[in-house]
Amino acid sequence: MGLTKQYLRYVASAVFGVIGSQKANIAYVTLRGGEKGRYVAVAACEHVFIWDVRKGEKVLILKGQKHEVTFLCPSPDGIHIAVGYEDGAVRIFSLMDGENNVSFNGHKSAVSVIHYDKLGARLVTGSKDTDVIVWDIINECGLYRLRGHKDVITEALFLKDKNLLVTSSKDSFVKWWDLDTQHCFQTMVGHRSEVWGMVLLKQENRLLTGSADSELRAWDINYLQQEKAEGEPQVKKGKTLLDDDDEHNEDEADESLEERILSCKKAGSILREARDRVVSLTSDTKARVIACHGNDSILELFTVLSEEEVQKKMTKKMKKAKKKASKAQEDAGEEAAEPVVERMLKDEIIRLTNIKASSKIRWVDCLSCAGGELKVALLLQNNTVETYTLKPSDKIPTANKTARLTLGGHRTDVRTLAFSTDNLAVLSASGDTVKVWNRSTLQVIRTMACEYALCSLFVPGDRQIILGTKSGKLQIFELASGSLLETVDAHGGALWSLCLAPDQRGIVTGSADKTVKFWDFELIKDQGSSQKRLTVKHTRTLQLEEDVLCVKLSPDHRLLAVSLLDCTVKVFYTDTLKFFLSLYGHKLPVLCLDISHDNTLIATGSADRNVKIWGLDFGDCHRSMFAHDDSVMFLQFVPKTHLFFTAGKDKKIKQWDADKFEHIQTLEGHHREVWCLTISPNGDHIVSASHDKSLRLWERTREPIILDEEREMEREAEFEESMAKGDVPVVPGETQGEAAPAGKKTVETVKAAERIMEALELFKEEARKMEEHKYACERAGKEVPLPKPNPILVAFGNVTPSRYVLDVIKKVRSSELEVSLLVLPFPYVPELLKLFNSYIQQGLEVELVCRCLFFLLKIHFGQISSNQMLVSVIDELRNNTLSKVREIRDVMGFNSAALHFLQREIESKEDVMFFAEAMGQVKEKKKRRRKRERAILTIA
Repeated sequence: MGLTKQYLRYVASAVFGVIGSQKANIAYVTLRGGEKGRYVAVAACEHVFIWDVRKGEKVLILKGQKHEVTFLCPSPDGIHIAVGYEDGAVRIFSLMDGENNVSFNGHKSAVSVIHYDKLGARLVTGSKDTDVIVWDIINECGLYRLRGHKDVITEALFLKDKNLLVTSSKDSFVKWWDLDTQHCFQTMVGHRSEVWGMVLLKQENRLLTGSADSELRAWDINYLQQEKAEGEPQVKKGKTLLDDDDEHNEDEADESLEERILSCKKAGSILREARDRVVSLTSDTKARVIACHGNDSILELFTVLSEEEVQKKMTKKMKKAKKKASKAQEDAGEEAAEPVVERMLKDEIIRLTNIKASSKIRWVDCLSCAGGELKVALLLQNNTVETYTLKPSDKIPTANKTARLTLGGHRTDVRTLAFSTDNLAVLSASGDTVKVWNRSTLQVIRTMACEYALCSLFVPGDRQIILGTKSGKLQIFELASGSLLETVDAHGGALWSLCLAPDQRGIVTGSADKTVKFWDFELIKDQGSSQKRLTVKHTRTLQLEEDVLCVKLSPDHRLLAVSLLDCTVKVFYTDTLKFFLSLYGHKLPVLCLDISHDNTLIATGSADRNVKIWGLDFGDCHRSMFAHDDSVMFLQFVPKTHLFFTAGKDKKIKQWDADKFEHIQTLEGHHREVWCLTISPNGDHIVSASHDKSLRLWERTREPIILDEEREMEREAEFEESMAKGDVPVVPGETQGEAAPAGKKTVETVKAAERIMEALELFKEEARKMEEHKYACERAGKEVPLPKPNPILVAFGNVTPSRYVLDVIKKVRSSELEVSLLVLPFPYVPELLKLFNSYIQQGLEVELVCRCLFFLLKIHFGQISSNQMLVSVIDELRNNTLSKVREIRDVMGFNSAALHFLQREIESKEDVMFFAEAMGQVKEKKKRRRKRERAILTIA
């Protein structure tokens, strides 16, 4: 066997530098019974970070898989958090240990909204695919899909005391859904543009909606009596349109809505100060404070007055009106009519205050705490989290900033990265700051303010760093003190590239002013100081005809490669600066290049999406490779090898072999364009920076890559993805109405169906063997040895074939069970129904078996009812199922009654109330004490 080259796999190690992604909202969470308002959950690309805002530390990471997080919603009990992803998946994580407990797959595109019901037993999700799905969390399955909206769902809210749902969408409609019958019974069309947000107020008797204008519209909800007088006919629920602009339509709508579930009537509008659309509209848990903002940095807070406060206000208004009327009466000398004061929306919802954030706001969350304190968390568009506190009860409420999370990331995109010579420190620089990170702990060591950085490097010795800026300056920083040592006006245009000389005595810079300059390091004494500091001294200049995009010195210091805006790469001798080679062939400018350690190869990456490998002896092009689906932004050789990495605007990082011209592996993880990367001097680590504000660390493992296997895995992944995206199975007899099944065909459901089919085949095979054994015994007239059981059954502990089928069905995820049975071909169904009959007779997993049975009967009703062979099976199933379910129900009822009896016995013996709220009792005692004290004072 010939000698083969071994490649080692690089894997994702960590995500850092991102405080909060813009795509998903921010939410207050409670962690292990901790203090309310101390922890916030934010998305960080595909993960969820839980931050302790008091300490400014990351306390928990909820790890995702591949797709970006798009929405977060904590459960009412504060123990779980539901996370929606860009691929339409919803996962529920435990906040105790960070484990993913439940997964749901139903949406075809990104989840745009998630909300729990009052008890936390159901979950509603809305998506960009315009569907709304209600999930049962306890049973871990989808209940139903609600169709009707024509654009992205922006909000979906359960009503606490009624089995109703209200949803809003970018199609400008607000829809009311009756969850008992799963249909839309009312559509509100009072908006002329997208509805971006919605909150329920005042014991759910008022709805507040935010649209694309400066108005917050309020709607009064009147819940109508469901009970009818005896003999009065029931009126069917139906759809009704309500238009606030047309009085005639509105009157008709109100009349037709009488005797239905509810009626909505516009109560008025609140004017916002902002003129643009509502970006986010939310309220605290008690719906007393409303927070709203647009695309600017101003958060507007409104407070909803209680009925007592409104009455006080109206009494004051009435007094003023009476005073004014009596004064007018005295002046006119006539008897005036009794003044009438009308109750307006502005008397119930008043402006509280405005909060000015340090940058544009992207998301907001509010939390009411003990003592009437309100906490506000803001996720800003510049990768920052800010928290504020205020007291709404104050006459003039003022918001105090309590925390600002900025240390763990840059405000703008990182445009340059560099590794220190000892592999331990990583430099990242953006439009306003440069940070130095510890690679092992991923903590920030130094943060220094700088100009817009484009390129950077560590000075030999790792005590100073040099940045090249957009304004053409060189900035030298000292790491020990974190101070700027010197700013050198190096070029007249943007300084695009910086390269350390191989002898480590100087640097070379390339700029948009069409020059390449050579600089030497020098130590000079400052005036009035005995300390020496580093500076750079300009020695030579190479004038060129085009803007310089990238410069690189060969490791032997013999050649200088310069990439120009005319799409060519010119190679010069370093000592004389005489022209040596011109490398031309790219159709667009070369944005990056690198020279191999042995000075034989130069690799160039261009905006034309190609990478070319050239020989440095004659300038011949060895190979041109189509590398990325967009511009190649960065290219670097792995030290002491002919392997190199490229980063592209297509969100991917790829590894290549420059000798065999082969693609080795693709590192996927970034969700936006990758701007740059850096490889550690020992080649074990890579750090990459992207437009998604994240920095990613990749580590080299000891696992070898076999290229054929890698290509095979890529093909399999593509096939599985296309299989999941295939035709959605249609339920026989199902009409395309408003309600539909919640599940979705995925790779997991197809695999689960295949496992059930394999188990049924194994069951048939074993049954056939037993028949043959029985026949052989009859023929021989004596007992024949049993055939050997299937190795799979032996591996599972010598279980029976029928029990093995049940075990396979049990292992299917509850959320994927229906879709897996839907994918199952009908020829397997009769055998499955016979098995279900035996399971129910034996009392095995009756609840699960009944669920599968009812679903199969529903989807294959036509074929089952027309099959004469199955009549007896169905009849047996009917009798057995009814008796067994009745038996289980009786057992549960008996146990429940026994538990209630025991509870009453213990309560009567110990005089203790079970399941009573301790705080409620303490409050009652305090109230009674205060009453006694007041009575004593009154008597005194």
